[in-house]
Amino acid sequence: LVNFILAIKSIGFITDRLLNSKMTLDFAYTLYLLLGNNNEIQKTEIKRYVQKWFILTTLTSRYINSPESQFDRDIRSIQSKGFKAFFAETEAAELSDTFWEIGLVQSLETSSITSPYLNTYFAAQVYAGDRSLFSTSSKVADLISVTGDVHHIFPREYLKQNGITDKAIYNQVANYTHLDTTVNISIGKKPPGEYFTAAFDQCIMGDTGIGTITDESILRANLKDNCIPEGVKDMSAVDYPDFLRQRRALMAKKIKEYYCSI
Repeated sequence: LVNFILAIKSIGFITDRLLNSKMTLDFAYTLYLLLGNNNEIQKTEIKRYVQKWFILTTLTSRYINSPESQFDRDIRSIQSKGFKAFFAETEAAELSDTFWEIGLVQSLETSSITSPYLNTYFAAQVYAGDRSLFSTSSKVADLISVTGDVHHIFPREYLKQNGITDKAIYNQVANYTHLDTTVNISIGKKPPGEYFTAAFDQCIMGDTGIGTITDESILRANLKDNCIPEGVKDMSAVDYPDFLRQRRALMAKKIKEYYCSI
């Protein structure tokens, strides 16, 4: 059990808050035991297959509706076809280019803070060792472990002051990121065009006001790690819908790269 837990934590699911389904975790553990008791897969490969299956089934919510029935069907398929063949056909069916480029992007159009797609994105950041937005020291993993709080990239009050008052819109998951407390305070209600510009300006001036990054190349890499679209420093409330569309696509791309790297 300890080795299984380590296998799941090592792909970024470091806290229960990132787990959406007990059945998804239960099946992954069942698979771990099943593969360990036959000779189809080399012992050194079992962990990777279990990790990929856990991510796949989290992204596709495979064990959310009628989980017991799906659980039984999958066990029978593994026993009749062998796991490698079953995994290959399931992956091809469920994680096609259409899923990555369209389906996942659409699924990220939600305001649910417990969304499995958002949680998998955060797991991808943990796995990559990403620093939180505007920080040279605070890791996303540390912020998730300590508080789990997420913050608005387009501040909620700023959006509300500009006519975007629908909670389901300003709380879109593509508007969320993990921020160090001091960074969040320094941003306050500032429009993104203002505080992102300040972050770039401090790379020239050398003074820190928004986070701790004073090198433009590091800042650009940090924005990429946090899936922030280029041109954000020129955006205002009117650009918010376009920002969400761009960021969903970047988040989906990061999740795909993460899955493929396991």
